[in-house]
Amino acid sequence: MTEEKKSKKVVPTKYPMPHQDAAVRARNFEEVALGLDEETAVLEAQRCLQCKKEPCRKGCPVEVLIPDFIKLVAERDFAGAIKKLKEKNALPAVCGRVCPQENQCESYCTVGKKNEPVAIGRLERFCADWERTQGIEVPEIAPSTGKKVAIIGSGPGGLTCAADLAKLGHKVTIFEALHVAGGVLMYGIPQFRLPKEIVQAEIETLRKMGVEIEVNAVVGKFATIDELMKEEGFDAVYIGTGAGLPYFMEIPGENACGVYSANEFLTRTNLMKGYKFPEYDTPIKVGSKVAVLGGGNVAMDAARTALRLGASESWIVYRRSKEELPARHEEAEHAEEEGVKFAFLTSPVRVISNDEGWVTGMECVKYELGEPDASGRRRPIAIKGSEFIMDVDTVVVAIGQGPNPLVPKTTEGLETNKRGNIVADPATGATSKPGVYAGGDVVTGAATVILAMGAGRVAAKSMHEYLSK
Repeated sequence: MTEEKKSKKVVPTKYPMPHQDAAVRARNFEEVALGLDEETAVLEAQRCLQCKKEPCRKGCPVEVLIPDFIKLVAERDFAGAIKKLKEKNALPAVCGRVCPQENQCESYCTVGKKNEPVAIGRLERFCADWERTQGIEVPEIAPSTGKKVAIIGSGPGGLTCAADLAKLGHKVTIFEALHVAGGVLMYGIPQFRLPKEIVQAEIETLRKMGVEIEVNAVVGKFATIDELMKEEGFDAVYIGTGAGLPYFMEIPGENACGVYSANEFLTRTNLMKGYKFPEYDTPIKVGSKVAVLGGGNVAMDAARTALRLGASESWIVYRRSKEELPARHEEAEHAEEEGVKFAFLTSPVRVISNDEGWVTGMECVKYELGEPDASGRRRPIAIKGSEFIMDVDTVVVAIGQGPNPLVPKTTEGLETNKRGNIVADPATGATSKPGVYAGGDVVTGAATVILAMGAGRVAAKSMHEYLSK
């Protein structure tokens, strides 16, 4: 450590992110976190020690030049900072909002060893938001290579792969099954955490880079991958179709009216604007007391959405304790602040419904924790005789999801594992089929936005090498 760093007095805590008041935001869909102003961003950037070994970059799947862009923020060169950020990240406004930085880049921060780490995500968001007010600059594009690439799915991995390949001069077309591009960024993450206009602004930049996006295009229905390559002339294909097939508890009564998968609940609300029925056609019925099953970020999103749709009580029902919650700490904290209640060490065994088939309650059992299981977390064990009835009228199942089987089933020669995930080389994204690459949730199972982006970047590099032969 240099003498300058030794003498630098580090501000021990992050400069706070302003938020909407919890009682107010719990009943609206406006963004919760409001973003740093210029003065606060500069002060936060000045907390960075500018370590020569850049440990923070070890935790970034897309290898953002973290110290470099933070240095520029500290010097008030915001245009230079966003340009530096976008050398590695095509979606900085998205990542600055939804990346689990506490488990990624910030977990490696030197400042964080004795104090709170530098707020890398907040600074990333600041740069992207600053650029949007100034006019987004389109990255430089290499001369055309004459090669055509198809991207299946417009989620974070597909968008990243598309941006990298477009910059290298390849002609990229994204095929999206839904009526709007963005994948899980649009249908899965609520407006109050990631506004749709933020996602669309970043997608618009890709369009300006020459990337074509075809919506309502279900690959496997209108054309197979083989047809895209043999008849449409695509030289390579990237599959980034995510994990859109919801899992259920498989308990009695789970097919009752008023039971949703989190996927359906959030898609109806966020992408199809069910919360504006009848102004928009898609209705969503939310009762007075809602139980959300699961403890991840999707569960938090669903529970907080239920409150905003008018539920008087919204519960997270989770079979382990608070310490094992897989959700980001910040998301669980925000949920609690807004009034979401938590039933820890609890799991349903039966959904109860009335004569018309609508949910009227849920029979649950209490758990205690035993020894750690294969996941490293303590195994939940049901307590005999602990059964009780939970008074709810809506149940949202948020226990994970698997890959949609359509593309694997319609693509001859594409290897999948026993869970239906596509088998791909983690170092290259290459699948068992020449010229076809895959990454993100369809390969790994449901994970995070930034990991999907990292996979898209790895595949883009390999696809460029393949196309350059």
